[in-house]
Amino acid sequence: MTTTRRPAQPGRRIGRLLMLTEVVGWLASFELTVDDWQLLRNPAYRPPCNISPVVSCGSVMSSAEGSVFGFPNMLLGLGAFAAVAVLGLAVLTGARLHRGLWLALNAGALAGVVFVHWLMYRSLFVLGLLCPYCAAVWVVTIALFWYVTLRNLKHGVIPVPASGRSVLALVLDTHGILLATWYGVIAVLVLTRFWAYWSSLL
Repeated sequence: MTTTRRPAQPGRRIGRLLMLTEVVGWLASFELTVDDWQLLRNPAYRPPCNISPVVSCGSVMSSAEGSVFGFPNMLLGLGAFAAVAVLGLAVLTGARLHRGLWLALNAGALAGVVFVHWLMYRSLFVLGLLCPYCAAVWVVTIALFWYVTLRNLKHGVIPVPASGRSVLALVLDTHGILLATWYGVIAVLVLTRFWAYWSSLL
């Protein structure tokens, strides 16, 4: 007797994505929060992510970029990813979120992806440092923005003019390749920015 597996429902897929990004992003933010608290208690504390002069979290946390809004950025991450978890859990349990909630999530993800790209630029080209936990937040924030936006475009939450539907169909067919390209560009920037350091390890 053979059984066929039913394909995952679209709602459950986006729910799983929300939960995955929440777990990774929240844990990275939490670890940064713990390390920042330890540094406040003991300036000599060496965070475990301080691996080398280039790969370091402590220097990033103590910089102006680490507290853009007057408080540590990681606290913003803790709150934002917790909110994403609530929405993801609701979707996984079968709730149908109001259009306004999807738009709010998309707006928050857009703000987040703009913010992390600004932090990327500051980290790579101003501070000259790469924070591993920060990079984890970059990765999941980009994925969150990308797939929530595609979901909202596909389901009409964000209106698409008739002239743009063929483009949307192409993007939906190649979403994985486009996301991998996005990540690839960032990887190339990291590789070339610190090429002298990477090559010294060989």
